[in-house]
This record gives sequence, C-alpha cells and structure tokens, in this order.
Amino acid sequence: MPADPLHRAAKPQRSTTSPPPSGSGASAIEVRRSARRRRTVSAYREGDRTVVLIPARMSEAEEQRWVTVMLDKLAAQESKRVLGDTELSERAERLSAQYFEGRARPSSVRWVTNQNTRWGSCTPSEGSIRLSHRLQGMPEYVVDYVLLHELAHLLVPGHGPRFWRLLEAYPRTERARGYLEGVVAADRLPRMPATGDD
Repeated sequence: MPADPLHRAAKPQRSTTSPPPSGSGASAIEVRRSARRRRTVSAYREGDRTVVLIPARMSEAEEQRWVTVMLDKLAAQESKRVLGDTELSERAERLSAQYFEGRARPSSVRWVTNQNTRWGSCTPSEGSIRLSHRLQGMPEYVVDYVLLHELAHLLVPGHGPRFWRLLEAYPRTERARGYLEGVVAADRLPRMPATGDD
C-alpha cells in the first residue's frame, strides 16, 4: 500500500539559533529551514524567541536578509497594537534599565494629542514624559528611540554632547531619526488636489 502523502515522514528541518540584532527586542532568533517550504518565508514570536521559517535551499546571505525583513515586519505589526499609558510607563522603565542603568525614573509617561510639532516632551523638574499620539502605529524601534530621548532629558536637560552620548547606547538611534525625518518630509510634500475622476 502506498504511503499516505499527508502522513509521510518529513525530511528533518535544519534549525539554527542566534542572538538577535541589537535593538530587536527578542532574546534569540531561531531560523528553521524546511525542504517542504518552496518560496514563502514566515516568522512568529515564541516567548522571548523569534522563529523564522525559510526554504532549505536559501543561501546564508538570503537567510540574513530575510531574518532582517521578518524582524521589521513583526515589529511593525506589534507597534500597530496601541500601547496604553501603563504599558508605555513599563516600556520606559525597561529602556531606562537597559540603556541608562535605571537612572532615568519618570514620575509619569503618557500619550497626548496636543503635540503636533514635536514627537515627545519632558519636564525634568516634574519627571513627566509625554509622547505624541502620532507615534502610535510607528515601528517599535522608533517609539523606543523617542522614549529614550525623553528619558535622557531626565539625566541631561539640554541637547549638548553629554545628552547625545547617552543616546549612542541605543543602536537604532540613527535609523529612528531617519524614519522620523522621512515622516516630516512626507508631510511637507504638496498634496495633489482631489479630482472628480476618483
């Protein structure tokens, strides 16, 4: 009797685990290669691990590229889940512990809808941090950067060299700043007038 194709023993998958790129938020990345997977690549979180599923035939360079793409996709999906003020405060606490040895201790961290020209603000004398609601839905690393920027103001009020040295610890500072600059530039582009043909 021929073997049932649905219950045929699958070829073993090759699996590798590696530390994540800095700033990705996960503690490890596991890449699972499958001979049965032809073209598709997918990824999901499993606890503090990110699992990326790829075809077995992929080269190491393709694997690295797809891992980066999938980490960015997951981060974008996760950032679409709007954090409440409580989660935002918890996130600020984690970031302070990770990058500033817990020295930046805000008294409050919350979203506000009245900041349309700034991404965030900090009042060091009160220890309060406010983030613009416009950040909601942006990638996680961008929100983290703005939070770290405001946390750094609790330690150094101005934007002098000491302030920027603090932010050098965050590996995605330049990328996040570039993203925000792109958003600002896009907002300045002229809008095409609506036509009746739409």
